Amino acid sequence: MTIKPERVSMSKPLKFIAAPLVLLGLAACEPMPEGAATGPRISNVPESVSSIAAPYQDLSRVRLRAEDGCYWYMHDGPVETTELPLRTAAGNPICTRPSS
Repeated sequence: MTIKPERVSMSKPLKFIAAPLVLLGLAACEPMPEGAATGPRISNVPESVSSIAAPYQDLSRVRLRAEDGCYWYMHDGPVETTELPLRTAAGNPICTRPSS
């Protein structure tokens, strides 16, 4: 008489683990709402800021962040829109107060 081992199905435990991971992964793709920014958008960037800003930056969507006192702009990349610090042509961030 031969004893055959029982087949243990791994598909049920895998479903319980995989389903929440897939949902969490999709939740990470949620775009950030416009209201989540911490600081008002500046409609007219001060002349002193626009004169020293590097030319490749979009000055139409700039805001001053309260956390660091620096100007940030929205950069439209090929895949996503990212908030980046506004910089001079030399690469220095443009801030209203010195960094600590």
